[in-house]
Amino acid sequence: MKVGIIGTGNMGTILSEALITGRAISPSDLILVNRTISKAMKLKDKYNDISVASSIKEVILGTDLMFLCVKPKDFYSLLEENKEYFKNNQCLVSITSPIKPQWLEKIVPCSCVRIIPSITNRALSGATLFSFGEQCKDDWKKTLITMLSNVSEPVIIDDEITRVSSDIVSCGPAFYSYITRKFIEAAVTETAIDEKTAVKLFEQMLIGLGDILKKGYYSLPELEEKVTVKGGITGEGISVLEKNLEGVFEKVFYATHQKYFTEMVEIENDFHT
Repeated sequence: MKVGIIGTGNMGTILSEALITGRAISPSDLILVNRTISKAMKLKDKYNDISVASSIKEVILGTDLMFLCVKPKDFYSLLEENKEYFKNNQCLVSITSPIKPQWLEKIVPCSCVRIIPSITNRALSGATLFSFGEQCKDDWKKTLITMLSNVSEPVIIDDEITRVSSDIVSCGPAFYSYITRKFIEAAVTETAIDEKTAVKLFEQMLIGLGDILKKGYYSLPELEEKVTVKGGITGEGISVLEKNLEGVFEKVFYATHQKYFTEMVEIENDFHT
């Protein structure tokens, strides 16, 4: 099966590398295209057997499955300009949350799917979020779930929880990276620890926390209970967090949802839905 990646920005590159590393596809079966060809060539330099196409048309005509990894506002014009090249037996995957598979089905005749990946997939970990179009063939559903199982835990979601699920799976690593960096900065500023040591300790703590959860030793509430001794030091820190984080994550979800719905309205107008 030939697989095309249209757009090799951050997520297009991460998805390509994850699929190859997880042996979900062979480099020789992957065809890339990008507006700036040097970005696609970086991947070819790393995996020699990858093919780099000169046009989107070439990718569509030469593949069975395509991942569309461009900006949401570019979807409609890209598909309109190339819709005549799609065939009924192909599958088109959007990896961006504001684009509904049903919108894609209005333009192209093939099976359409939305799969939202995560940067954690690069480590063959984390989840991928699935939403299938109404006309998506069962064979493509099985093929995609099997393929992405090599790099993640596929999770089929309802449309109404797309944004919050994406906040957790896709945006979450960036949110928690930011929080961790601020934690490190405070440690260095307020104590005698140096940044290199603080970074190492935080990284190992996060890796260990992930392992504990993955192996099922404790749930999140159980973990907190085990570490927080009544009247102890951890409890003092938790008290500060409780007072100062009140409402913070609610505001994060509000902000991401507002941005999401604004983008959806603009894109929906393009698709004339």
